[in-house]
Amino acid sequence: MIGSMFVAGVVVEEGRLFDLAAFGVKDSKLLTPPKREQLASKIETIALDRYVLEVRPEVIDELRGLMSMNDIMVKSFSKVVEKLSAERAILDAADVNPIRFARRVKEGSGTKMEVVAEHRADKNHLVVAAASILAKVERDRSVREIEKSLGLKIGSGYPSDPATIRFLEGWLKEHGELPPFARKSWKTAERIKARFI
Repeated sequence: MIGSMFVAGVVVEEGRLFDLAAFGVKDSKLLTPPKREQLASKIETIALDRYVLEVRPEVIDELRGLMSMNDIMVKSFSKVVEKLSAERAILDAADVNPIRFARRVKEGSGTKMEVVAEHRADKNHLVVAAASILAKVERDRSVREIEKSLGLKIGSGYPSDPATIRFLEGWLKEHGELPPFARKSWKTAERIKARFI
C-alpha cells in the first residue's frame, strides 16, 4: 500500500545453486530484514547477472486505471526477463493460470529463453527465492528511506501491518489526503480514505 513495487531477476549457473542452499537462501517472506540484507550481498557475489525493476506507486495507480494488476505484473516481469540472459527463466506466477502467465511474459519480453511459471516458485526454486530476496531488500530500503525523509515510522507498508494503517489514518487526519508515496488505487487505501474524507 505504501511505496514502490520491486520485481527482481537473478541469473545463477546451475552449478552454483548449491551455494544458494549453503547460504541459507529461502523465500524472502520467511527471513528477517537483517538476514535478507546479508543474503543479498552473498547472492550478488555469485550472480552472473541480476536486475531489479522499481515500479513507483504513482505509476501503479496510473496503470491500474488502464489495466488489471495481472497485466501490470506481466509488464513488470517481462521487463525483468528482457534485461537478463539465460537459457531458462523460472517465474513465480502472478496469475491463477501459471501457463498463461509464462506465455504472456515470454511474448511481452520477446525473449528466446524457455519461460516457465509456477505458484510458490520462491519456495520451490532457490534461484527464484534469491530473486525474491533481492526485490524485498530493495523494497525494505525504499520504505526506510520514506521513513527517514518523514522522521516518522510507517511500518512495512503492507495492508496487513497495523502500524502502516495507523500511519495512513494519522496522515489523512492531518493532511486530508493520502501521502504521495501511497498506492491510492489499493482497496485498503480507498477504505481508509472513505472513513476520513
